[in-house]
This record gives sequence, structure tokens and C-alpha cells, in this order.
Amino acid sequence: MADPKGLRINEQIRVREVRLIDEEGGQNRIMPTIEALKLAKERDLDLVEVSPNANPPVCKISDYGKYKFEQEKRLRDSRKNQKALKIKEIRMQPKIGPGDLDTKAKHVQEFLNEGNKVKVTIRFRGRELAHTELGYDVLNEVLKRLTEGSFVVEKPAAMEGRFMSMTINAKAK
Repeated sequence: MADPKGLRINEQIRVREVRLIDEEGGQNRIMPTIEALKLAKERDLDLVEVSPNANPPVCKISDYGKYKFEQEKRLRDSRKNQKALKIKEIRMQPKIGPGDLDTKAKHVQEFLNEGNKVKVTIRFRGRELAHTELGYDVLNEVLKRLTEGSFVVEKPAAMEGRFMSMTINAKAK
């Protein structure tokens, strides 16, 4: 019964001596592996290698199924506390009207308030490519309409083919 994470239990532990921790978490003593295994069998529990890289390896007397369940539970809880970082994208054109610009800026502000990154992209079509300065003006106007101090410009405005974009991140609270 080998563990996929590489934890060895009972007879799989092939070292001469181990540092033993009993089921309450006490008695940190070094003893031969055979004796530790006998002690675990007497208590109807398993000898689980918890730290194989230590010298000598650290083994704990515990119920293996319960130990594995607690490890998985700890892993689930740590994943639950992580926040997945999302990048939201707002697209516009250099000939955008002031009302539309207000709406787009409001959306950017909402995304930032939720803690997301926002990529503001301007698409140039046809002859608009000759006037990329209009794109810079639009992006600067978006920045002016955002709440001061609520964001950080992570990547300033730059051309990427027919698109000009900048990335804004919410400031850490």
C-alpha cells in the first residue's frame, strides 16, 4: 500500500533508526525502526514517515487513513483561502464618445474594486493606425476618470500590432 505522495508506512520504511513521535505528538526520541514498528502494532496503529529527508527520518505513530484525511483537508483549506487572479479586458476604439468613455471607465473602476486586474485595449482600424496618439489620449482619459489612488498602472500604454493596451491593477488594501 504505497502512497502516491511518497509517504512510506509500516514495512516500507527501510532505515535503521527513526525519530519517533507518538500519537499525542510527544516523546521525540530516536529508536530502531523495528522497535518503533512493534510499538505501533501494539497500539493497532501505523508507523507513518512524516519527514523522510530529516536525519534520522521522522516517523509518527498514527492511524494512516486519518493522517491522510487531515493532510487533504489542510490542502483544501489552503486552496480555499487563495484568491484566483482574474484579468478583465475592456475594449474600445480611438473615436469613442465621452458618454461611452464614462461607461467604460466606470466598468474599469468596478473591476478594480473587485480586486481584478484590468487590461484596457484600443483597437485601431484602417487609417486610424496613422493616429496612434489618439489611443494614448483615450487611455490617459480613462486613467483620469478612475478614483485617485485606487490603482497602479502595471504596464503602461504600448502598441501591439493593431492594438494599444495598458494593464491596471488594484492597489492592495
